[in-house]
Amino acid sequence: MLRALIAVFEPFVLALVGTMLLASFLPARGMAAPVFESLTTAGIVLLFFLHGAKLSREAILGGARNWRLHLAVLATTFVLFPLLGLAFVSLPILEGPMAAGLLFLTLLPSTVQSSIAFTAIARGNVAAAVCSASFSNLLGIIVTPALVAIVMSRPGASASISIDSVQAIALELLLPFLLGHALRPWLGSFVSRHKKLVSIVDRGSILLVVYTAFSAAVVGGLWQRLSGESLILLLAVCCALLAAILLLTRATGRLLGFNREDSIVLLFCGSKKSLATGVPIAGLLFPPAQVGAVILPLMIFHQIQLIACAVIARRYAEKAENGESLVSRPDGTMVRPVRR
Repeated sequence: MLRALIAVFEPFVLALVGTMLLASFLPARGMAAPVFESLTTAGIVLLFFLHGAKLSREAILGGARNWRLHLAVLATTFVLFPLLGLAFVSLPILEGPMAAGLLFLTLLPSTVQSSIAFTAIARGNVAAAVCSASFSNLLGIIVTPALVAIVMSRPGASASISIDSVQAIALELLLPFLLGHALRPWLGSFVSRHKKLVSIVDRGSILLVVYTAFSAAVVGGLWQRLSGESLILLLAVCCALLAAILLLTRATGRLLGFNREDSIVLLFCGSKKSLATGVPIAGLLFPPAQVGAVILPLMIFHQIQLIACAVIARRYAEKAENGESLVSRPDGTMVRPVRR
């Protein structure tokens, strides 16, 4: 419970809420809007450049060794999650940009930092978590827009993949990422030594994108169209979506016969969705006036997943400390070890 409260009042979570409030009362409009759009583009480029510089080549090469686990994480992230999203939006619950936003968040890659952190807290396979989360983020730059093109680019949908969108993704996301990774031999030590500075740039870029997106949405009448009841309903839907994927990832780990450590990786890496990747991609794929409403489900889901996974990770850790962790039988079933 304590970790859940810490997750709620974590500075970045509060900063996100504050950014939304600032954009609601003092949105960037008029001549200020294009200035913030240019700053946002620069922030996105820098964000993905640093992500590329942080990704070690050893993590990429080492990931091939545990291919069953990594394939399971990727299948959960890019197949099972989108299927759940399609099932949820087919229900007459959410409409318009919020429904599009809920579906969009299910198409995103996994997070990196929180997936690894929660895996470590739960006494899982940290090395595998690094590989799985890194693979997911790397592939997400390409796979997520492709999934949007397949799932959401249809008559009446809110997103479409145009030549301009593809070009923007290549220039603002993929190219900086590849360039940063290519320069890792020279920048890797700097990034490792200045993790706090990198974190500030990382989170500051996200806050800038959120402010610009919400400003455009507020100017376009977001809060006039969105009621308190709709927000409560969206919160409930996000909770139900997270509960469903947590149950499915846990069941999948048992079905595939993963040991305790690898099952934890599948649980945490497979149930996460990346705010850092999702917000910039949404800004490139959706009309400016819709981006704020589209990323709202993602922002809500992001906070819920932090709180829920903090509680789950702590429970796994307590079981491990008490010698009550589950072990895998040869037939793949998970049982508690017999005390002697």
